[in-house]
Amino acid sequence: MPGTVLLLAASPVGKGCLVDAASVLPVLAAVPPAVLSGTDTANVVELADPLEPQAVLTRLRAAAAAPGPLTVYVAGQLQLDRRQRLPHLALARTTPATVRYTALPWHWIKEELRLRPSGATTLLLDLHADQETWQWLRANPLDCGRNNAVLGRVAPPPARRTVAAPAYMRAVATILRSGHRPPADQLHQQALARLAAEAAANGTPAGADLVLSAPGPVAGDPHAVIADAVRSGRHADADALAARHERAAAQAGGPASEEALHWAEVRADLAMFAGDPARSCRAWLTVAQTRLGAGQPPGAPAVEAAVDRAHHQWGRVRDAGAARELGTALAALRGRVPGRREGALDHVQRELSRLQTQG
Repeated sequence: MPGTVLLLAASPVGKGCLVDAASVLPVLAAVPPAVLSGTDTANVVELADPLEPQAVLTRLRAAAAAPGPLTVYVAGQLQLDRRQRLPHLALARTTPATVRYTALPWHWIKEELRLRPSGATTLLLDLHADQETWQWLRANPLDCGRNNAVLGRVAPPPARRTVAAPAYMRAVATILRSGHRPPADQLHQQALARLAAEAAANGTPAGADLVLSAPGPVAGDPHAVIADAVRSGRHADADALAARHERAAAQAGGPASEEALHWAEVRADLAMFAGDPARSCRAWLTVAQTRLGAGQPPGAPAVEAAVDRAHHQWGRVRDAGAARELGTALAALRGRVPGRREGALDHVQRELSRLQTQG
């Protein structure tokens, strides 16, 4: 089965730039796709200094939906948004004041990859952080999801008026250009060793990087069974298995527990894969309402994500009666959870008015 590779290099234009992320893409692009992926054949998608977070999300979503192994290479810089103080991957137009609207929320990456089978996804990361984000990372792990192998480093901010190089990713690319890809953990260790050797040769002190190393393969993971059922078209079987896990989690920790909500979100995605946008929308609305009812704030990433996904699925509902019913509930939620896209509530209200005129 062919693999998929996503190459993403992003950093702000101008004085806010900490790392010349895109400089590593030509080196990575010179590596054969099969070597980048570690499979016999692979499809490669390259994003160099993208401008819009939604455009990155679209490419990431497509890559996550592809069958077979997925390898994501990310070079760039992390910044916190001022409102929620959550990490974002800065894009070309990002400034400290506009992080929330112009950068890619890191939790979007986790959200898009969460239904992939354990062991099927590897992230290789070379990230730099500004001082504020660096301090945040000392106390908070960079969460990429429990099923994914995450390898790489986060570097502290470079010296003032200095733009750093994505040295870890360049080391990875140099190793891969030999035409052989070792197992991901060995590749990671070889890249770190190369960085240390270069620092010693240059007479520079060893860096204070945060090393990322989370293997992610879990034996007997039900997500893998569910993913296999979806790929073979057995959507009812996939939903039944997820429903059993949701009930068990709700009995153990309550319907608002993170484990129960996780399985509710899995079922919402499964409805989407099965081509049932009304059921998917209704499930996401329920997740959002449960999170809000449990005291989570309207700006919490999981709440925003649930309402955004409900909105996305609602736009695909073709039955006018179901669309009116779901749209009324969505409009009420949008009043509390406006999300990051301007005009989301106005859009729901306009569409509801149009549906009402249709009778």
